Amino acid sequence: MAKKDSKGTKGTKGGGSAGAGRGAKDGRSGKRRAEESAVPMGDALRLPVGERISLSSYDASATPGGATAPRSKTDGLAAITRMAEPLAGLQERLWAASTAGDHRRILLVLQGMDTSGKGGTVKHVIGLFNPVGCRVRGFKAPTPEELEHDFLWRIRRQLPHHGELGIFDRSYYEDVLVGRVRELAPRTEIESRYDRINDFERALADDGTTVVKCFLHISFEEQRLRLLRRLADPDKHWKFNPSDIDDRALWPAYQEAYEIALERCSSDAAPWYLIPADRKWYRNWAISRLLLERLTALDPQYPQPDFDVEACRKRLQEEG
Repeated sequence: MAKKDSKGTKGTKGGGSAGAGRGAKDGRSGKRRAEESAVPMGDALRLPVGERISLSSYDASATPGGATAPRSKTDGLAAITRMAEPLAGLQERLWAASTAGDHRRILLVLQGMDTSGKGGTVKHVIGLFNPVGCRVRGFKAPTPEELEHDFLWRIRRQLPHHGELGIFDRSYYEDVLVGRVRELAPRTEIESRYDRINDFERALADDGTTVVKCFLHISFEEQRLRLLRRLADPDKHWKFNPSDIDDRALWPAYQEAYEIALERCSSDAAPWYLIPADRKWYRNWAISRLLLERLTALDPQYPQPDFDVEACRKRLQEEG
């Protein structure tokens, strides 16, 4: 994952390098697209395992991916559109394979500060898939019943089934984020949860679940602008809560809580991907690419028929 340069310079709001406009004007050949598609976004976005994380060193408006990354919003939206068909096709194959006993599934975990785009990702990225094979779940403050159980109890009940793409809009990480910042549990309990999360994710991976954890990295200023836009639009007032402003006073504490979770709960089985989220179009493109890479690596196959195809075709033809 690319960090800020030594001067902390950010890319232009239009989308990155000095040659950004040329690609849109000149176009790209099919060969060039094929070459670019081979660049693994997982490598560009994956956080190092076992290393200390300083979120201030990562540019929330960056567009990692080198030549692979779109240069503008227009390019990004077009690239997402091109991914729609292969994503849907791979999802269908994963779903179909489960009918023949394939236990594999994908769990997309979305975490980030308010307005970082968890809901937007569900709308614009997961909207590319067939909803029949998706299981979207959001996790807010636990209910009284949920508080009577271990913090992972409510999570286990919402896991995707075999062949499904599961999406968590917030997740079990809330219990080491909000729980830590708001001191909702004793510090010894919070500390124990990191190891329990690692054990949980390792068990998921061993059971055939591909865990894709995305931290949507938004800047303090961009969050302020998005909150102001919500207040300016009556149709968005339902998404606003005055407590959102209160939480901004706790921004440093939340950043520290995320840094601890990103460091202590990243593994080869369940790595963290840092998604720069100041540019919504880039966020959606990057997560779409990650899912395409993970599904392609799984390479699910349609099951072979357990009946005589030719015999069935002959019967139908004879009806005419």
